[in-house]
Amino acid sequence: MLLTITTTRAPATDLGFLLHKHPGKVQGFEQASGVAHVFYPEADEARCTAALLLEVDPVKLVRTRGKNSPDFALGQYVNDRPYAASSLLASAMASVFRTAMRGRCDARPELPDVPLPLEISLPALPCRGGPERAERYFAPLGWHVEAVPVPLDPGFPGWGDSRYVSLTLTGELRLADALNQLYVLLPVLDESKHYWIAPDEVDKLIRAGEGWLAAHPDRSGITRRYLANRRPLVRAALGRLADSDDAPEDALDQPSLEEEPTTEAAQAAQATQATQAEETPKGPGQEPKASLAEQRAEAVLAALREQDARTVLDLGCGTGKLLARLKRDRTFEQVTGVDVSYRAIEMVRRRGLPDDPSDPRRPARVRVFQSALTYADRRFEGYDAAVLMEVVEHIDPPRLAALEGVVFGAARPASVVVTTPNAEYNVRYEGLADGAMRHPDHRFEWTRAEFAAWAARVAAGNGYGVRYVPVGDDDPEVGAPTQMAVFTRETDKAQEVRKESA
Repeated sequence: MLLTITTTRAPATDLGFLLHKHPGKVQGFEQASGVAHVFYPEADEARCTAALLLEVDPVKLVRTRGKNSPDFALGQYVNDRPYAASSLLASAMASVFRTAMRGRCDARPELPDVPLPLEISLPALPCRGGPERAERYFAPLGWHVEAVPVPLDPGFPGWGDSRYVSLTLTGELRLADALNQLYVLLPVLDESKHYWIAPDEVDKLIRAGEGWLAAHPDRSGITRRYLANRRPLVRAALGRLADSDDAPEDALDQPSLEEEPTTEAAQAAQATQATQAEETPKGPGQEPKASLAEQRAEAVLAALREQDARTVLDLGCGTGKLLARLKRDRTFEQVTGVDVSYRAIEMVRRRGLPDDPSDPRRPARVRVFQSALTYADRRFEGYDAAVLMEVVEHIDPPRLAALEGVVFGAARPASVVVTTPNAEYNVRYEGLADGAMRHPDHRFEWTRAEFAAWAARVAAGNGYGVRYVPVGDDDPEVGAPTQMAVFTRETDKAQEVRKESA
């Protein structure tokens, strides 16, 4: 398998300093699966190309066989591993170009920070998803991507294309960034690794992804594929990426735990329901059970209607899932979404949810703006109701008091609807470790008693009454998966009566 790196920044032979490999030598490095050769097909002041050629020993390859490799006798020796760029090549890069990937150059310390015009070529790259997947992963990093499908057999075009592409990347980047991106994305595109995925893979991913992965629009998919969908490792990595991004609210659109329980008890209940459904003829109008996310959104909408809310403020709107439902319901005359994440607001706008504010003949019914929920903002005032749907658990506990002051003290809508996970229900989720939380960005998850205590304190301190609504299947032992509190602002007279009785 072959990788070439070309630069045209004069003097181009500086590439040798960055890679710590002399352009005038051919060098070989022993690997677990064979030998990695480094040489320079061309090296002058105007243009320099470094090549990494990994020569794989089939016998050594069998000894490092991953769990996804074929285990039948012939398949261990007859496969694409020696020829197509994959995790084998990524491992060789990490071994041979380790210092370059760390951005170190003792001989020329100024060079690693200089963006270079680069052309990177991989003649044979396994790419599940085709050229579109390669474009999707590399283009947001600043690369111009040319991914040409490799036909199964040029002599028989009717057979179609193989799962391989010939990939050429051109762009101006730091060499260390380019190498680290390749190290992560080669096995991601192949969706396979030749070695066991251990917990230290999270550290490798965070280290190699520093400076680019946290901001990548597909960071969740990249993380899942790099870690072979190992749920505990994926959750840990996404949590660390959210922290490194210094924008917790951006993590709201990361994939969290699948919220439908899959324990044996839940599976048995589902099997019983399925049997009953088969035995009972489905009448007209009967529909399959809604997901927890849908039940939660419907519960919030029902609470808003019960409160006769006409103007609604969606605090922490994320990418606009609830906002879209509010927009469709003409009961609500004014709908506003707020999020601290600029990226989330841009995604809401791209979905076409806000009305066009430039048309003076049609006042905007739906609008969005960026703002932090822990700082007072006069734009929060004047609404019938505010919604915090799956938001409070993303706030650091020391900052909760600021959120309470902003929403219940300064904005003071007539109603506030808050939903949050019920931590007691987590035992119903298969694969979720004891004490673990449903989402990598959750700062905490409350039990029913903890949530009730918080809500009662907030209500009493700000002149609100509060009632509680379970959302989802109400388990007799651990309660419902989601807990909801509906706060209603009391009149001055009601507050006086309550204070006198207290």
